[in-house]
Amino acid sequence: MTLTRRQFLQKSALASAFSAMPWPLIASEVPVQRLRATESTKKLINGSEYSAADVFAFNQTVPGPLLRYRQGDLVRIDFENELPEESSIHWHGIRNINAMDGVAGLTQPAVATGGRFRYEFPLPDAGTYWYHSHAKTWSQVARGLYGPLIVDGPEDPSVDHDLVLMIDDWRLSDDGRIDEASFGSLHDWAHGGRLGNWMTVNGISHPEFPVKQGSRIRLRLINAANARIFELQSRLPATVITQDGFPCTQVERTLIELAPAQRVDLIVDIDDSPLTLFEARSGEPYPALTINPSLTGATVAKTALPQMAIQTPPATIDLSIPMHMQGGAMGNLREAEYEGSMRSIRELARQHQKVWAFNGKISHHHERLARVERNQVVSIDVWNDSRWAHAMHLHGHHFWIRTASGEDLSGMRDTYLFDPGERAQLIFVADNPGLWLFHCHMLEHHAAGMAAVIEVS
Repeated sequence: MTLTRRQFLQKSALASAFSAMPWPLIASEVPVQRLRATESTKKLINGSEYSAADVFAFNQTVPGPLLRYRQGDLVRIDFENELPEESSIHWHGIRNINAMDGVAGLTQPAVATGGRFRYEFPLPDAGTYWYHSHAKTWSQVARGLYGPLIVDGPEDPSVDHDLVLMIDDWRLSDDGRIDEASFGSLHDWAHGGRLGNWMTVNGISHPEFPVKQGSRIRLRLINAANARIFELQSRLPATVITQDGFPCTQVERTLIELAPAQRVDLIVDIDDSPLTLFEARSGEPYPALTINPSLTGATVAKTALPQMAIQTPPATIDLSIPMHMQGGAMGNLREAEYEGSMRSIRELARQHQKVWAFNGKISHHHERLARVERNQVVSIDVWNDSRWAHAMHLHGHHFWIRTASGEDLSGMRDTYLFDPGERAQLIFVADNPGLWLFHCHMLEHHAAGMAAVIEVS
């Protein structure tokens, strides 16, 4: 096929980007997928007295379609924006090419209404990931603009069932529609974020999943909520095998904490009785989903799980980046620098809806937290000096977590939940060049100032 000059330049630019990536390319092309962002409706509460909610959706479904690939595949996705506002897609947790990361205003222009954008990138790591809007995220994600992305790998354990579970909470009015009036609430932005009053799994309230009796099941949990931290409780012990897509030391749990944007993969050996997972953080356990062993034909033996290889942090750190997080309600932030001048927190909140600061500055995509040489070992030394938890997410990399006591937590993550007052180091190898966003994934906190950029040369 003859290439036009534009196609040649696009292919050349992509090849150049591939050559700069920190892993060997073994990509095989897969068919182009199409993701259309549109307005749609979704009935979130059953019953004739409730209306369908007006949502944003990929391909008319909430969550969007399951995208499933093999490790090493070359993904090609045509994004078509049919929303009444600009949008883009971020591939959360993927160690991506910077130009394909999908952050509107930083790595690409936002895709206008009626516009298209081709995302094309390889998948270097197996694991559980997801995709979501990265333009006006505090509104578009809350309206349902997200979906799961699974990358199968050669070390995946054998299971009878592999269930992908996207967990969300919605703020609904009494009629079952999304509470539109509460979008942009300064109270939410300065407190814990937009917390909902209705829980769904895969867009359904308390769904049931039929499985084989005595089967071995992989549960891929994804927290798609704007701000809610979930705690899922099970009567059967579950073995944690990966966190945010990467292997960790296997440990049995009956209670799993899941902050916004985090993923946890579990192996559960089912008996012959239904298993309900409850959301327990609210204090009153609420049924999230039920696994019903109503089928026959389980074949996978319940032998000991092989431990997948775990990467450990380098012995030395080349560069430390201090990060003092302040702000929010009941906080100690009196003033901060914004757009080049010092302003009082009262002015920032009332005139600009900015209430959070990193190192005394309120920033967004224009602010460089640090400039880093490629392949340096970097530590972001975070101090959450606020009254609120923050799920901090780094684009383009995974990091190790070193606690204040010097303990290295097992495995690597791309999102870590900082409790109020907590200090920890997020350590990563800056081997992926580009402009990478570091922000709180409580999406209202991000919009209200908790975002900055790390530039890797």
